[in-house]
Amino acid sequence: MERRITKLVSSNKVKNRVYVDLDTGESFPITLNQVVELGLYSGQVLDEEAFMDLQGKAELARAKARALRALESRPLSSQQLTDRLRRKGTDEAAAEETVSWLENLGVVNDQELAGQIVRHYAVKGYGPAKIREELYRRGIPRDYWEEALEQIPDQDDELYRQLCAHMRRRKADCRQKEKTIQALLRRGFSGEAIRRAMNQWEMEAWENESE
Repeated sequence: MERRITKLVSSNKVKNRVYVDLDTGESFPITLNQVVELGLYSGQVLDEEAFMDLQGKAELARAKARALRALESRPLSSQQLTDRLRRKGTDEAAAEETVSWLENLGVVNDQELAGQIVRHYAVKGYGPAKIREELYRRGIPRDYWEEALEQIPDQDDELYRQLCAHMRRRKADCRQKEKTIQALLRRGFSGEAIRRAMNQWEMEAWENESE
């Protein structure tokens, strides 16, 4: 099936965007660079192969624009960005090519993002388990986890600070101890680390009472 380009219309809202109108009533946006690259002009007749090629390039241009807009607010992993593009209607091939393009440019970098996530949540007082959960949720490849987690500073002091803050809120009975342990587990600290901190707190509490 042949299609004829009836007109090329520049967008008033988006710079370098051009709408290709066809005699079939179809219309889709491409970039000005693609118009020049493909030598498009009003009245041009497109055979099926040329039309499919044009459609593919248009889809890729839309995918790149969507991806760049998505990255304006916060960094995303390659998996997050691919999923977001698919949810917006981008076909799989265009989504994967777009993400690969951004990875080659260094705009999307899962290894760097893994380190950022670890440092951010460690500073906020979360333990290793919670940070691993966040790496998984963000779609960071497991190959980058261990190297990133090595950036976590020693958290014994932070864990003990949080434990003391919980224990000071109410009378330190068995029920309160259990609530404190559960709260710290939810923040990603290991049971073993919490037990050490609790033993330290109990020892210091006993020493203070003995004075």
